[in-house]
Amino acid sequence: MANTIKLEGEVRDQFGKGAARRMRVAQQIPATIYAGGAQPDYIKLPMRETTLALRRANALFSISFGGQTKTAVVKDVQRNPVKRQVEHIDFYEVRAGEKVTVEVPVFVSGETKGAAVALIDTQNLQVRADVSNLPERIDISVEGLSEGDRILAKDVKLPEGSELIIDDMEESIVSVEIPKEESLETPTEETEQPDAQAAPEADAQSE
Repeated sequence: MANTIKLEGEVRDQFGKGAARRMRVAQQIPATIYAGGAQPDYIKLPMRETTLALRRANALFSISFGGQTKTAVVKDVQRNPVKRQVEHIDFYEVRAGEKVTVEVPVFVSGETKGAAVALIDTQNLQVRADVSNLPERIDISVEGLSEGDRILAKDVKLPEGSELIIDDMEESIVSVEIPKEESLETPTEETEQPDAQAAPEADAQSE
């Protein structure tokens, strides 16, 4: 399998909040590898290497622990809501040739015509693909598009062997619009002029 990230872990035999806290102090992350209906594996991984690896969307991991190696994809990542530190990871074991469904972020590239800008209507798309060829991102070109143009789900190009999982193939993924400028109310000469003339009259009355 291509583009696999290798991680060296250890078997985890302590559980609970206290054990998880001690692991994080020791710069380790508690994790679980699920495999269908089989008994899951409980492991701990090096914090720095694992946190860096998680920056890659839909990466394929080769995780060694307790004398065995398993290939897996990330199922869920729990982070501290304040520090954003990774607190726990759930992996799902996969095998060569297996297809899985993942969420893939949408990005746009290219220049639209005139003042029009591209808006991403759907930030992430669900894609079913072979574990050896999981897409990290979906790039959609808006080169030369004009106001009112749209890229629909049926227009999205995916890597070979990938399938878009969506209910409506007519759903808008990217739309091109001209931003609406807010009108600013500024004083006109007509409204300012009476104020300029009122001052002398007031002075005359005061005299």
